[in-house]
Amino acid sequence: MRLTKTLLLAVLALCFAAALPASARSKMDQLQANQYAWSGAIRWGDFEGALSLIEPGYREAHPVTDLELKRYEQVQITAYRERGSTADKKGGVALRDIEIGVVNRHTQAERTVRYREEWRWDEATKNWWLTTGLPDLWEGE
Repeated sequence: MRLTKTLLLAVLALCFAAALPASARSKMDQLQANQYAWSGAIRWGDFEGALSLIEPGYREAHPVTDLELKRYEQVQITAYRERGSTADKKGGVALRDIEIGVVNRHTQAERTVRYREEWRWDEATKNWWLTTGLPDLWEGE
């Protein structure tokens, strides 16, 4: 119940931030808000919720199947750490190197996965979108 309330508050905060006019907040503030919402969704295992922050064209070109979502339910995220980032405000591109701690719920085996997020500013929607999709927590397994 507490997790649901926390996720609901995060979604409401994101919606509120998205509803503000662009002049009321800077691009970088919005980038940080979207990255925070993304990292929260991943940390809490809300991969379906995280999909809403992925660029719509990418989602259409790379749809996530029910089987893939079930696979994400098999893991528990234990850590989500930013290891470096760069942002080109004028160019509308931001990169973040992330380290994710993952535990397989069935075997209790833990591993660390590195992941690079690429965020792009969409002038039409006045929003930052993730263009790299959900992290591959299995790295080709």
